[in-house]
Amino acid sequence: MQELHDAPLAPLTTFRLGGPATRLVTATTDAEVIAAVRRADADGTPLLIIGGGSNLVIGDKGFDGTALRIATSGFELTGTALELAAGEVWTDAVARTVEAGLAGVECLAGIPGSAGATPIQNVGAYGQEVSATITEVIAYDRHAGETVALSAAECAFSYRHSRFKADPDRYVVLRVRFALEDADGLSAPLKYVETARALGVEPGDRVPLAEARETVLKLRARKGMVLDPEDHDTWSAGSFFTNPILTDVDFAVFHARVKERLGDGVEPPAYPAEEGHTKTSAAWLIDKAGFTKGYGDGPARISTKHTLALTNRGAATTEDLLALAREVVAGVRDAFGVTLVNEPVTVGVTL
Repeated sequence: MQELHDAPLAPLTTFRLGGPATRLVTATTDAEVIAAVRRADADGTPLLIIGGGSNLVIGDKGFDGTALRIATSGFELTGTALELAAGEVWTDAVARTVEAGLAGVECLAGIPGSAGATPIQNVGAYGQEVSATITEVIAYDRHAGETVALSAAECAFSYRHSRFKADPDRYVVLRVRFALEDADGLSAPLKYVETARALGVEPGDRVPLAEARETVLKLRARKGMVLDPEDHDTWSAGSFFTNPILTDVDFAVFHARVKERLGDGVEPPAYPAEEGHTKTSAAWLIDKAGFTKGYGDGPARISTKHTLALTNRGAATTEDLLALAREVVAGVRDAFGVTLVNEPVTVGVTL
């Protein structure tokens, strides 16, 4: 188990932002993870868990405590049952499931970060969410001081949310188990219109797994959502804001604001959500509020490829990023009466 002091955290995040940690521990086994967590808890030391760093906004002052980088490895496939160690690189794991001819996560290709982060955020894209295939999460319960197995139901998954996100100081994910599908080399039924259109098929159709994965990777790359150290559009946390889910009453008010601002011929995106609610598009809101691709003249700007990504152009600070995020939130609220919520976890800072 490697231990460093006054260790830079920015290189461990996809934003490449944030100050140092008082102590940085890198754990390569579950036992090392648990030992580091127990030590921090026994000492009363604040603890920050880092996987792939793709969903973190760390303050410029850094983290006064122990940062635990989970670098465990393990990919175990038994039939259609998959178990991943928390430290496995997610996009690599997806590629291996496709190579094995198994469906269920192929449209989650290219998403940066670690496997252990996927249940926390209920990671999803292009019509798939990990909650559809996760059967069990093995985690260390800091309250009970023991390792526990949580069923999918116990994980309380919802849109970009879970039991782990609701109670972030309780569980440390160690392993994630999935039930995939053997569909004779075909994908799961495609749910996302953009993906189906790019493949020349209809929503609900299946296509060869490799074609589904490659198409998603191309779609993501066009939006700057596949990591590339040479492309500052990918120095981001992907989608910075979640898509708002509005009650029917709030959506009616929002709809009226859209008509007032943009005219009777403009209809905002509307997608079914839970009963009595409608989901709309954060990217659409940002764009229509005047924050177009490439917006900004400082070191933190909106991506030139996608309005939903805020980016570090190479010399930004976390405060530069937050100033841009606050400007976008205020502008969307003023224009449409909708308050955007950040998707990445903030450490030592708030919007």
